[in-house]
Amino acid sequence: MKKFTFKGVLDGFRSSVAQQTRVDQEIVETLRPDNFQVAKTFRHGFPFQPTAVAFDPVQRLLAVGTKSGSLRLLGRPGVDSHVRHEGEGMVLQIQFLLNEGALITATSDDSLHLWNFRQKKPEVVHSLKFQRERITCIHLPLQSKWLYVGTERGNIHVVNIESFVLSGYVINWNKAIELSRKTHPGPVVHLSDNPLDASKLLIGYETGQIVLWDLRTRTAEMRCQSAEPLRSISWHHEGKQFMCSHTDGSLTTWTVRQAPKPINVSQPHAKTNKDGKAEACKPIQKVEWKSSKTGEAYVIFSGGLTYDKAGRTPSITVIHGKTTTVLEMEHNVVDFITLCESPWTSDFQDPYAIVVLLNNDLVVIDLLTPGYPCFENPYPMDLHESPVTCCTYLADCPSDLIPAFYSVGSRAQKRTGFSERLWPLCGGEWSPTSCSYNEIILTGHADGSIKFWDASAGSLQVLYKLKTAKVFEKPRSRSVDGVDEDPFAIQLISLCPESRKLCVAGASSHVILFKFRKLESVSETAMLEIPITYEISEEGDCSPEYEYPPRPTLSMASKTDSAEGESKKSSLEYLTPLRVRTGPQKKPPGFQAHLVCLTPLMNGELPSQISSLSINSSYGLMTYGTDFGIVIVDIVQKVCILNMSSPDLYGSADPYQRVPRSPKRDNNSRELDERCRSPSTDQINGVCVSPTAGKQNVGAGNTCSPRARPPEPVRRSKSQDKLDSSFSRSRSSSMSSLENISSEAIQCLAFADSYTKKSDPSTFPTLWVGTSLGSVLTVMINVPPPGESRLTQPVIVSPIGTIFRLKGCILTMSFLDCNGALIPYSYEAWKDENKEGRERIKTPTKSTSNNRMSPTLSGQQDQFGDRQFVVLTSEKQARVVALPSHNCVYRQQITDADFVIKAEIISLKDSVCLVCYISNGHITAYTLPSLRPLIDVDFLPLADLSFQTTKQGIVDPMLSIWGQQMFVNEDTDQIARTFCFSNRGHGLYLCSPTEVQKFTVSADFCSSLAEMVGELFLPHDMPEPPKEGFFKGLFGGGIRPLDREELFGEASGRASRSVAKLIPGPSANIEAMGQRVTSVTGDIARTHQLVVERGEKLGQLEERTQRMMSEAENFSHSAHSLMLKYRDKKWYQL
Repeated sequence: MKKFTFKGVLDGFRSSVAQQTRVDQEIVETLRPDNFQVAKTFRHGFPFQPTAVAFDPVQRLLAVGTKSGSLRLLGRPGVDSHVRHEGEGMVLQIQFLLNEGALITATSDDSLHLWNFRQKKPEVVHSLKFQRERITCIHLPLQSKWLYVGTERGNIHVVNIESFVLSGYVINWNKAIELSRKTHPGPVVHLSDNPLDASKLLIGYETGQIVLWDLRTRTAEMRCQSAEPLRSISWHHEGKQFMCSHTDGSLTTWTVRQAPKPINVSQPHAKTNKDGKAEACKPIQKVEWKSSKTGEAYVIFSGGLTYDKAGRTPSITVIHGKTTTVLEMEHNVVDFITLCESPWTSDFQDPYAIVVLLNNDLVVIDLLTPGYPCFENPYPMDLHESPVTCCTYLADCPSDLIPAFYSVGSRAQKRTGFSERLWPLCGGEWSPTSCSYNEIILTGHADGSIKFWDASAGSLQVLYKLKTAKVFEKPRSRSVDGVDEDPFAIQLISLCPESRKLCVAGASSHVILFKFRKLESVSETAMLEIPITYEISEEGDCSPEYEYPPRPTLSMASKTDSAEGESKKSSLEYLTPLRVRTGPQKKPPGFQAHLVCLTPLMNGELPSQISSLSINSSYGLMTYGTDFGIVIVDIVQKVCILNMSSPDLYGSADPYQRVPRSPKRDNNSRELDERCRSPSTDQINGVCVSPTAGKQNVGAGNTCSPRARPPEPVRRSKSQDKLDSSFSRSRSSSMSSLENISSEAIQCLAFADSYTKKSDPSTFPTLWVGTSLGSVLTVMINVPPPGESRLTQPVIVSPIGTIFRLKGCILTMSFLDCNGALIPYSYEAWKDENKEGRERIKTPTKSTSNNRMSPTLSGQQDQFGDRQFVVLTSEKQARVVALPSHNCVYRQQITDADFVIKAEIISLKDSVCLVCYISNGHITAYTLPSLRPLIDVDFLPLADLSFQTTKQGIVDPMLSIWGQQMFVNEDTDQIARTFCFSNRGHGLYLCSPTEVQKFTVSADFCSSLAEMVGELFLPHDMPEPPKEGFFKGLFGGGIRPLDREELFGEASGRASRSVAKLIPGPSANIEAMGQRVTSVTGDIARTHQLVVERGEKLGQLEERTQRMMSEAENFSHSAHSLMLKYRDKKWYQL
């Protein structure tokens, strides 16, 4: 008899129920952790807040230091390297070791750093930290290994740059000045040696004290005191005179033999006023005195203009002979360098250009061309021409986009007035590597412009610039009662690369649709005014004939410029912050405005900002979401087909139980509704669709409810709602009260051919909507067939309520087929306007791409089972849901205490994955569809991006609730707009207001990165020093050599250990480790040798022992034989 057990019964149930095949057994995921490597790749733009500049005249390289401690090395186009000092020190001064592939930087934390750039990535060799004194000035004579360091106390130290050890030779301030001086001379502001006599060191103090110090005798050979504080000094190449610049805008010339007074005093820009006195001038921050073989010397200086209105512009002045030229600059001058043919200060320098470092630009002036024109800058230094407000990164985009953008951009950008000579900063070597795919970056700016950049193969070149502000009339005032000071600022960009349709959202809650055309056209721009407002009404105002939940009709009003529209104004007061240019407009080649959607101010209240934007050229639809609702626009018929508040999207499934309320209505609005309703398609599924007639007179049908509108528009703030006690991000534990939900913003929009119901047999057009409260809703779309019916029949949209809910704001939604391949969006291929025919294609973003893309859905749909996956990612978690069954097959908690800033599904190595940037600075990646963790790498602290917020400093450690460090200044929306992930593992973020940083998560790209980076150092012969004339050599007037090793070496003694501390760099640590390894290897070799020798000696001893044993045996045998011979003989027989 069979024995029944509980285990047996369970086994019987298991065997009787058909086991569902697991998805992870069907789909092979090829990505592994070793396919990922996170690394920063290329940095483009202007160095933010520059503080120092230097030039190597032999290598032709320029170095720029910044306030944050960054260091940029620039050569010919493509040669651009970025490194950063450890710590927070500002770069004070840079000094090249000419033609040696190294440079020295002095930073504000009183440290000296020796950088080696003979390899592609510069590295710190040594650092020297001064502990008692602050560094103010450094000077390295040509081909010398001894560096002079001036300090705030007025002392001068000497450092050996090979070992980075202080010499015992010190010039104390109290010995340099006169004994009769009773005050401190101030910090050292200048150090230089005499061009002809290296033993004479010229020291300039801030108060105007100038000392010519004899290094051999350790005494001051000459002392002088200027009447005004000192800013800089420049030698004449003969070494007999030097020129000083002062704070009163004067230049003084001194000789080394006549000390008491200068031989010349001048104020180049001083003007005499009515009283006969010279007007006050600005300080001359720097002067350079350069001689030329072919003519008179150049005196070049910055500043010195008078304080009147005409002299407030920053400037560079060039005095050549009797000609004075003032070159006005657009920004303040940080520093400048005169580029000369000869690096030897004792020779004729022959200047040919001036590099001027401004606060926001780098200008190079041609001195050899009359009029001193500027060189055209080949670097992308104008990235911040207007502040960057958003970025879009398209890697592996269609190959015909870059030529198309370049063709229209080159015609518009005809820049004249530049020098015809070659760009002088031509150091290094870079050969453009051929790349199998193209990369395009779109940057939106505060002035409403959009720049298109070619970012392929590590370069960045502007292709085309689109000015969206030209669509509108010029605003009367810069700001209006709280309206954004930049009304045209670009906030969101959505580009369909295949159809070349571009839609952008601006700061004035406006959306513009552009279509790309190669030729100029004249046409009128269509305009829709779509008010997005949801009013709070009194109880009982809801119309009784509607039962809950009534489907709200198109909750928008129309406004036209006609007299009839003006005569029938409703009780609401409209005010549009922007006005579209009316009538036919001449539109240049490129992206041309096709449709503008404006959000008017109603009753003086500001419209809510646009939080999401999407376009689908195949459907012919554009949609955008705000903090309170969603709008869908038919871009073919140019009508609004849906304008609905966020609560109304739920219908009866609203989890927050927000009661529907009707806005107060008047007779005019009712008449307007009746006029604009389409009787044939009045209501379908409770949603009012737009009329078919009239492209600007958009209908409004308010039956009941747009739901409650908050008293004032509230921007979504991470500091208010990042914490999750439930699915909502509200701090309050009570989630049923409407007061706890300020707004539900539409944060993510995605068009897709998908399923919405479990019984759907096939896919159809849908719009998926993600909200700030973690809800995912769908809108069914019924698009008429292409052709004449598409132009006449309306598009029907039907919200079907919530489907899924996640914790945190929805960030991204993507669709996979049953094999786990990314389903590409459908699009309409771009056609020239002269050609007829439209084509709806559903292929990958790039047809030649090898990415894991689903070619089609046909042939893969079984009669039973799921045929699609949707990947939903929020600020906290990710889910993979099978469609049409709506089963959640995979889920992953991305973070608990932190939140995701940016998430994207990207293609990598013929597969797809989910990558996230989290507020703790980490980048994570997950396989799809199983959401298996691949990497979790600490990449970029969120505090490094705090410059994009209103206030500086973003994380307050004192404000910690439930372990959450909140973003206290402002939300992270702006950071997310400038942080991008793209295909093939590429990424981009705005690392400073003037720079973008590219990065990668692909290990394959990191392995090939070295080939794409330019070479900084190239071997060059050092120019020959100037030859001495016969009489100069005969009478001792030539160059006098100096044995610095004898003065500053061991004979000078040792410096105090408390003055400075040596900090070896990474390379030094490697060398030390290598030395230790070498020494250990040597010890092992010696020990091995001793063992071998010992073995040889033991072998010799063994041989000797065997020989002795053999001899002993022979002796024993001989003795035995002898004994046998004489054993039996008598004594007389012997």
